[in-house]
Amino acid sequence: MKKLNSLRSRATMPTSTLRYAYFPGCVAQGACRELYQSTALLAATLGIELIELKRAACCGSGTFKEDSQLLEDTVNARNIALAEELNLPLLTHCSTCQGVIGHVDERLKAAQRDDPAYLERVNGFLNNEGCSPYRGSTEVRHLLWALVGDYGLEALAAKVQRSLAGLNCAAFYGCYLLRAQDSIPYDDPWQPESLENVFRTVGATPVYYRGRTQCCGWPISSYSTEASFQLAGKQYQDALNNGADCLVTPCPLCHLQLDSRQPEIGSLLEKSFNLPVLHLSQLVALALGCEPKALGLDRHVVSTQPVLAKLGLT
Repeated sequence: MKKLNSLRSRATMPTSTLRYAYFPGCVAQGACRELYQSTALLAATLGIELIELKRAACCGSGTFKEDSQLLEDTVNARNIALAEELNLPLLTHCSTCQGVIGHVDERLKAAQRDDPAYLERVNGFLNNEGCSPYRGSTEVRHLLWALVGDYGLEALAAKVQRSLAGLNCAAFYGCYLLRAQDSIPYDDPWQPESLENVFRTVGATPVYYRGRTQCCGWPISSYSTEASFQLAGKQYQDALNNGADCLVTPCPLCHLQLDSRQPEIGSLLEKSFNLPVLHLSQLVALALGCEPKALGLDRHVVSTQPVLAKLGLT
């Protein structure tokens, strides 16, 4: 919390153009294309340069390590090395990608110090494929951390063109963003405030509810669907009971579960939730004056019209 508050003392605009090696991830280029679309528009509006890592591979979404930690480390060492080639931090807008790649980065940086033979083995695989070695010279940064830490909340506030006053936003952080890494910047994994501080910055009202730091149920949905849906339903109801107009998540996998499966979840639980689920980039870009359709707000399974109506945008 102290770290977040200290950010408000920064200058009202970034001192130089922010540039990132952009790792969009699989889901944003497929089922959640609106995330890819809105992140590009948000970055352009803020003057942030994104250099997309076209040769990057899927992070594995936590499944590679079920077979082999070495596989997960090698694949993501290559992803990080692509950013290192550009001398830029790796930026992702997916909590799961952040958790996986960020944790690999932590593990390999520790190996540089404590187990150089392991890192040499990883880099040996990269060398065999003609790839640059992992050097441990950059950082893995989620879009949320980039907004809060690199751009700064005061600078973001100065860019707001459309106040979201009156909109009650319930954060849904996602497990990987908060607890996959040994440490995270600008927040407390058990009592997070970074999303809520972004909401305040763009004029929205944060909704606090127990489920905001819990699991959406996606990880167990393939083999325990009913339990997965029960878990998601609990989060919807908790948010609604506390006055939420929408959920806002920095994770497209959470979005897939909470938005695209909401009708199925409602059918199983015999309830109609009708709770819109927004991507973080959509919410912020909306406050910066971007048009709803340009942000893909018409692509959601659960209609975002109630949110737009509350903001007078319909």
